[in-house]
Amino acid sequence: MNEVVTTVPIWLCIPFAGLLLCIALLPLIRPKWWEEHQGLVSAAWIAAMAVTFCLVYGAGKTAETVLECIVNDYLTFIVLLFGLFCVSGNITMEGDFAGSPRVNVGLLAMGTLLASCIGTTGASMLMVRPVIKMNAWRKRKKHIMVFFIFMVSNMGGCLTPIGDPPLLMGFMRGVPFFWSLKLLPVLLLNMVILLFVFYHLDKRAYRKDIAQGRKPDISKPYTEFRIDGMHNLLFIVMIVAAVILSGLLPTTAAFQDAAGNVRGIHLLGEVVFTYPAMIEIALILLAAFLSFRTTRKSIRKRNHFTWGPIREVAVLFIGIFITMQPALMLLKTVGPDLGISQPWQMFWSTGLLSSFLDNTPTYLVFLTTAGTLGFAGGIATSLGTVPVSVLSAISCGAVFMGANTYIGNAPNFMVKSISEENGVLMPSFFGYILWSVVFLVPVFLVDTMIFFI
Repeated sequence: MNEVVTTVPIWLCIPFAGLLLCIALLPLIRPKWWEEHQGLVSAAWIAAMAVTFCLVYGAGKTAETVLECIVNDYLTFIVLLFGLFCVSGNITMEGDFAGSPRVNVGLLAMGTLLASCIGTTGASMLMVRPVIKMNAWRKRKKHIMVFFIFMVSNMGGCLTPIGDPPLLMGFMRGVPFFWSLKLLPVLLLNMVILLFVFYHLDKRAYRKDIAQGRKPDISKPYTEFRIDGMHNLLFIVMIVAAVILSGLLPTTAAFQDAAGNVRGIHLLGEVVFTYPAMIEIALILLAAFLSFRTTRKSIRKRNHFTWGPIREVAVLFIGIFITMQPALMLLKTVGPDLGISQPWQMFWSTGLLSSFLDNTPTYLVFLTTAGTLGFAGGIATSLGTVPVSVLSAISCGAVFMGANTYIGNAPNFMVKSISEENGVLMPSFFGYILWSVVFLVPVFLVDTMIFFI
């Protein structure tokens, strides 16, 4: 939505808050009803948002806002998740490795570093099933998946624009592609702290499981390990290439009109379904189709593959994306007037809002704000010059603090859903936030003291 909004009533955010409360409370109060009626609840809050928004801005503006959200935000989001979900479901790792503290630390470290190469969503979908499978014999394992979300689904994406969508948006606005490698010291420090804490948590839980007579099947130690469906890695590369193209093509002359706007199909008002977005979607869907056509059903069966997790994410996140539009509009309106200019302020403001809103527009709001503050030196972007310390703070806040809630980043809810489908008892919405407060907030305070003050 390109129209400048001067005033946004805060009560327009009520449907968004209501949907979040339903996601948090209904699984605890009415779990069976919630499982059967998630779509109805999401649709009800979308309708509430549309009605209240219409009262303020009119039917035309409401239709344009909802349509732009669906076409330019939700559609590419859910197609990317769908593609990676399909392709990763056709890869299975099997062998005699059992989920011990050392093995789990290695898996988390590998997944975290992999996330900057194939994205947090790609790494999460590729690694989640092997981690669950290797720890299937254990009773105490929810902490494993919580730390998986912390590290693989979020922090690991900070080193390249491929890793997380906010950094891709920065790249499209002039931030050098390899600039984010400067964040490696922050990531390494966080990995050391979190893996140290995780190892001791996991060792304690591991010993309790062993003491209760639980033992992994390691009858053939170190003799068998194989990956079936390896050819699907090519389709993951294909999906990553599609995401990169979606960031590069809009900047080329062939995809711009005389006014510099991205070419596409005009739908309504200022809503345009761009050709780069169409190419991205087509390539991702083609990768998913080829993955299914070239992979044996037995691999999906061994992975316990079902459509439940992606269905749940699709239903809930269309509600989240649409109902949060007034909140994003409000943020864009008041962002430049918040008086935020110091790196630590940017880190926490971007991060806390990214915990509940889409971290990509939140990143852009604060990057735009930083670009208008008149800094003399730093990274030259299309939005203005931004000091390295400020850009680092905005980037880390958007990427890292998406781990604070299940809805803070796209893979979080997917990992939760797949884990629960495979018998892992995950924390509730508020229970997960408690985990992040206990284990993540102290790490972010350390980051603040060392890197952002």
